[in-house]
Amino acid sequence: MIRPLDGLVVADLSRVLAGPTAAVLLADLGARVIKVERPGAGDDTRAWGPPWAGSSSAYFESANRSKQSIALDFADADDLVTARALVDRADVVIENYRTGALERFGLDAASVLARNPRVVYCSITGFGSSGEGAAMPGYDFLVQALGGLMSITGDAGGEPRKVGVAMVDLLAANHAVMGVLAALLHRERADGRGQHVEVSLMGSLLASLANQAGSYLATGVEPRALGNRHPSIAPYETLRCRDGMLALAVGNDTQFAALCRELGDPELAGDPRFATNPARVAHRDDLEAALERLLAADDSAAWAARLLAVGVPAGTVNGIGEALALARRLGLAPTAEVGEGHPAQLAHPVRYSAFAPVPPTAPPALDADGAAVRAWLAEG
Repeated sequence: MIRPLDGLVVADLSRVLAGPTAAVLLADLGARVIKVERPGAGDDTRAWGPPWAGSSSAYFESANRSKQSIALDFADADDLVTARALVDRADVVIENYRTGALERFGLDAASVLARNPRVVYCSITGFGSSGEGAAMPGYDFLVQALGGLMSITGDAGGEPRKVGVAMVDLLAANHAVMGVLAALLHRERADGRGQHVEVSLMGSLLASLANQAGSYLATGVEPRALGNRHPSIAPYETLRCRDGMLALAVGNDTQFAALCRELGDPELAGDPRFATNPARVAHRDDLEAALERLLAADDSAAWAARLLAVGVPAGTVNGIGEALALARRLGLAPTAEVGEGHPAQLAHPVRYSAFAPVPPTAPPALDADGAAVRAWLAEG
């Protein structure tokens, strides 16, 4: 089976989540990914437990499948020769070092591109590589705070909250993959030369604020946290049933009318306070009270089934295990086995009609492939 990145080599000099995740996605598409780690310790996330998966943390396992590992100390002359040989043979380099940290080793973008003009060199930073941002540490939590995401997350009137996963790192990983693939295509269609692709966590977050940033740009008014409510749509939130919470995502008046009928109060859809979406948004407190009185008659799972049957988007609030079980029932195949002794990993999320992603392999032990990579580089 031919895959789009078959034969391409990715030198993964990155650590933690954004860069390693980008490299995993490239491995799924056929690239050979060689992860460069510090001798002795490896990627910081190897020690980020509990929970543990054998000798590595579950965190490390989640972002490093389908790779080879080589341990290199750039301060060691022999190891630096190997590192330079690797990036000079690579089609793609991914790194997230502090800006300027790789220059003295000749592993920075300018140096590598001078020696290997076909390489696509991808740098992931926290706040950009120039100006004041170059010196700022790039941690997802910090970017969520400085980038405005925390200000719109959490209960109305409550403290700002982070998202429950390192979402900014994952957004940056996807933008990095997009940038790398675009640069590879440009290399083939233009002059055969690579380029320096730069992705910042801050830029990725701001580009993903969508309607919330759009609202601010249109009005100059800062959006605020609304809990599970939507700033522009109602009911688009969680509501209490007899046994717990139900998620409702009513996107238009037709769906709202169907909701009211199924709840047993069709007259509610004609109430002037609720007849249109703008009216529902303006009277959302009254709407919530009216709907929760009706929803109290049954459990959330029962309501979800009944509402979905009449075209109203609704569902229970699942835990991660429940979400994975649902995805399996829906035929989405959300996980993939990577080998005995390792937990299953989340599967590549895209389905292609002409090829299948590479079957994933277990994340590597530190320097597990050091000898093999050195032998390959020695072959020239």
